[in-house]
Amino acid sequence: MADQASNRSPIVGDDFPGGFPPPISQETVTIDSTFGHRFTSSTRSFLGLLRVFFRAVIVSENDLMKPTDLPNLLSQRLSRWLLTCVSAMILFLSGMQPVAAIPQTAAEASLSSESFVAAAVKNVGDAVVRIDTERTITRNVPDLLYDDPLFRGFFGPDSLQRIPQQERLSGQGSGFIVDSSGYILTNAHVVAQADRVTVTLKDGRHFNGTVEGADELTDLAVVKIDADSESLPVAPLGNSDTVDVGDWAIAVGNPLGLDNTVTLGIVSTLKRSSATVGIPDKRLDFIQTDAAINPGNSGGPLLNSQGAVIGINTAIRADAMGIGFAIPINKAKSIQTQLARGEHIAHPYLGIQIADLTPEMAKRNNDDPNASMIIPEISGVLVLRVLPDTPAALAGLRRGDVITQIDEQHFDTANQLQSYVDQAEIGQRLRLSLRRGDQTKAVTVKAAELELDA
Repeated sequence: MADQASNRSPIVGDDFPGGFPPPISQETVTIDSTFGHRFTSSTRSFLGLLRVFFRAVIVSENDLMKPTDLPNLLSQRLSRWLLTCVSAMILFLSGMQPVAAIPQTAAEASLSSESFVAAAVKNVGDAVVRIDTERTITRNVPDLLYDDPLFRGFFGPDSLQRIPQQERLSGQGSGFIVDSSGYILTNAHVVAQADRVTVTLKDGRHFNGTVEGADELTDLAVVKIDADSESLPVAPLGNSDTVDVGDWAIAVGNPLGLDNTVTLGIVSTLKRSSATVGIPDKRLDFIQTDAAINPGNSGGPLLNSQGAVIGINTAIRADAMGIGFAIPINKAKSIQTQLARGEHIAHPYLGIQIADLTPEMAKRNNDDPNASMIIPEISGVLVLRVLPDTPAALAGLRRGDVITQIDEQHFDTANQLQSYVDQAEIGQRLRLSLRRGDQTKAVTVKAAELELDA
């Protein structure tokens, strides 16, 4: 029996199913599994050594061959257990990391004390400038005796003349530097008829500005400052074609004389036509935003969340809160070089006033016994008026015509048709398909340049 006992290995994994001695419960295994996910690999090694400890110190009934073997067996097991504990502690202390330290380190790496708005403004803020303008106007101020009927009757109505008097008006707006040589983008109405332009940078530097070019229809202008050898910050220009409704919108400018003001909102809608905004004398499709745009913000940049310029703040609705409009930066890019060279921006036109038309709208008009004309009950663009001596008048268009196509491209709205005409070349012949009463007609109109009143 002694020989049999000596030939049996005291620690054999096959003696216990699963490698655990019988005293270890299933609950202990579950806890061990949970720890294995939470601790590092060194910790799992430590737990593995604990299993060895259990195997080392637990004495099964097969190990006890006779009472005299018990002291020697326990002595051997305790020695193994002490060695196992020392090894486990060394591994544990050298390789284990606190459980809480792992997620804490990751969290600290992912968080920042600076918001995306602050980062975006830092990316462009130094390039935003304040533009102060001055212009002189002349007004005819009446003589104090002019309104006295006694003197008018005695001297006659033409004897007392109104006295011309000059007055200096000041204005303020915003802009942003787009080129290190000193070119600044702003709104045309900010610098319109200005005799003097002063540009102030965020760092306090002042420069005299020169209006190189301005376009009234798009409300865009380029101002040039001469910084000599001084370095100038430049605003990064984005791509307004990639802007989506719901994107962040950050307006930067100098509203009401409060320099370096930042407001935050979102893009409310895209391609809002100037006609629907209430600015029929412009040809623009605006970016609408609820970021606060106030007087003095005009000409300042509208940024995306990365700090790139996506628009130029230009207008607000006086009868609404939280509705502002910005010119898409891609529109400014398309004519920026021409404006910087002082070139005239040509705008084609046909000479008609137009409106959207649907079959339902036409039917309501035709059912009215007092209607001034009968309109074809179709979808298209209704001609409300044909201006005299214009390309449309020369081509034979009439009030009440419904334009359905230009160059075989179908149009349902007046904005679509206007945008198509805006992209035409001066002198380009446009083939219009229209309905006049029950007849379908084809008319060719030659686009001409729109002349603005000086």
